[in-house]
Amino acid sequence: MNSGRTLAVAGLLLALATVGGAFGAHALKAHLPAERLQLWDTAVRYHFFHALGLLGVGLTLRVQDSGALRLAAALIVTGIVLFSGSLYALALGAPRPIGALTPLGGAAWIAAWLLFAWVMLRRV
Repeated sequence: MNSGRTLAVAGLLLALATVGGAFGAHALKAHLPAERLQLWDTAVRYHFFHALGLLGVGLTLRVQDSGALRLAAALIVTGIVLFSGSLYALALGAPRPIGALTPLGGAAWIAAWLLFAWVMLRRV
């Protein structure tokens, strides 16, 4: 993913996180039990955090384009899909085995941020 594509995806993911937050606060609040609504809120929160982080990676790619940074961006998107996506699905009643994807998303995020840190440290 190049800088422009990364920034565009970050903008799209931020819009989707906003929609997800509003949907949870307004449409789902009256229909989901508290524990499932908490899953939804966690999914939205981490979705937002990492979409904002992706925005930072996209801006960094404008200054320093590297394969490692592009990989970090892809891992962040993968993490959002796996972590937040699995929690969204569980909140809506998906079978519990879907929860096995959640830690894979977290691992993708950890790898992305370690890769980002490594690239930035190499510049020092």
